[in-house]
Amino acid sequence: MEQEIIRCAWAGNDPLYIKYHDDEWGQPVYDDRVFFEFLILEGAQAGLSWITILRRRENYRKAFAGFDVKAVAAFDADDVERLVQDSGIIRNKLKINSAITNARLFIAIQQEFGSFSDYIWGFMPEQKPLINNFKDKTAIPVSTVISDTISKDMKKRGFKFFGTTICYAFMQATGMVDDHVADCICRRA
Repeated sequence: MEQEIIRCAWAGNDPLYIKYHDDEWGQPVYDDRVFFEFLILEGAQAGLSWITILRRRENYRKAFAGFDVKAVAAFDADDVERLVQDSGIIRNKLKINSAITNARLFIAIQQEFGSFSDYIWGFMPEQKPLINNFKDKTAIPVSTVISDTISKDMKKRGFKFFGTTICYAFMQATGMVDDHVADCICRRA
């Protein structure tokens, strides 16, 4: 008899969602390019479902120069117009402009701290991921004191579309917190 595979309920049955859940979500990230990718994607997701963004991820990769932070920081009004016309991404001008602004601020953080990774992990106790032990998704918070602190600091620096809820989703996506439920196959010991 085949044993049932248990995952976090949000992964559902969509193969793309399952792959994302199994291979990425909750896995610690230290690469600035990956952090920048999730900064853009999480900002685009504001007010939408994550699967909507996940299905457009490759389009975002093409539209935003392979998530090359320096290239995105150099985008100008022509690039904004190009992106507003790109049906493969969310064509919200505020979100597009914020991605460009956030790229410039991301670079400023890299210059100040050596890397964005050093900056963001500096908010975590002992610079390590928090591994939570929630029984089901209803217990998982949408924000925490740490996400409040990071969001407040980033907003002070000028970042847009990075409130505490988006920040916490960013933390989950980049493995700063592991919120895989207790019986999920991806939960770390």
